[in-house]
Amino acid sequence: MTNSIKKKSSRIKSSVFSDGLALFSMFFGAGNIVFPLLLGQEAGSGIGMALLGFIITAILIPFTGLISIVLFEGNYQVFFDRIGKIPSFIIISILMGLMGPFGGIPRLITLTFSTLKVYFSGLDSVYFILAACLLIFLFCYKKRRVLDLIGYVLSPILILSLLFIVVKGIFFSSERLSTGADVSNPFLLGLKQGYNTMDLIAAFFFSSLVYKKLQAQQSVKEGVNGAKKRREKALFASVFKVTLIGSSLLTMTYIGLGYVAAKQSHVLAGTPDGELIGKLGHMILGHYAGLVICMSIVLTCLTTVIALTVICADFLRKQVFRGKMSYNIATGTILVLAAWIACFDFQVIVKMLFPVLEVIYPSLLVLAVLNILYKLFVFRPIKTPVLVTIVFALCFQYII
Repeated sequence: MTNSIKKKSSRIKSSVFSDGLALFSMFFGAGNIVFPLLLGQEAGSGIGMALLGFIITAILIPFTGLISIVLFEGNYQVFFDRIGKIPSFIIISILMGLMGPFGGIPRLITLTFSTLKVYFSGLDSVYFILAACLLIFLFCYKKRRVLDLIGYVLSPILILSLLFIVVKGIFFSSERLSTGADVSNPFLLGLKQGYNTMDLIAAFFFSSLVYKKLQAQQSVKEGVNGAKKRREKALFASVFKVTLIGSSLLTMTYIGLGYVAAKQSHVLAGTPDGELIGKLGHMILGHYAGLVICMSIVLTCLTTVIALTVICADFLRKQVFRGKMSYNIATGTILVLAAWIACFDFQVIVKMLFPVLEVIYPSLLVLAVLNILYKLFVFRPIKTPVLVTIVFALCFQYII
């Protein structure tokens, strides 16, 4: 009996750790690679303060959004419905577009292409995009296995690859940090770059995948007849552990990539954003060993794209077409649109996204905080504060 309990406890701990790895991989996408490197390149010796600002907007704020969704039992629809049914549908549709076929997914595909092109100069962008979308479709075909695939297989390989790159770049390099004299306020620079990762948007939707997985595990552990409060408390504890694992891994990775780029900043000057990680790997590891960094980028982008595609396909099938479209057709539709946008350059996609993000991001943060206050203290005002935030953001973006 005792051995059975120990085995069961061991399986639960292993699953929580795997889900934490999966959460890390889902968040760690194109922006999470490029922007820490840009930060290190620009901040130089001020990288410490810059990373502090980056962690606030790229770690603390997104995971605040994740916790706020968890308080709504992973149901982002109920979360957004507090501002009204129609505004909720409009905002969710915009976010799905930004995160999915018109922003996040093509940005990941183009980053992968730019990185591989450093090593394979004859790579054709159109054929690569088509092959990448086909591969993504095959990975998304069995939706129920997505989180296990990411957590148990892809994440460990990704983390080991990144660890190798960071250790080699920091501890086995003769380069010194540049002065970063042109950056007057590295902390503010870090805040801005963290904002560009789009992780707060991702948090609203990734949390539902993790929550449902943990909820199923908790039901098996406690049984259907287990006390409701006990199940909820245990579930929230599991979510917190998964969040802690994912955020800790992200923090360590950002710090490592930031310092590596800071040490190599003079060599990276003038490199296009999408090619930064590829060139860095080439410099630090050499041509052939640098293929390790290519593998890490391919895995990074693949794991995030899988999660994004599943979420967007579910929304398209259930909310837009009301169940009249199959999951596989919805997945194919998302990837066709993403392939079209991916034909643009990485930097072009980033420039197209930025004005929209500057308006919508502050509003989402206000929405998340107000929903947390509602769940914890029954604080009801929400529509007016969110609307006021949107108006101020629009004025700041287009008038001031």
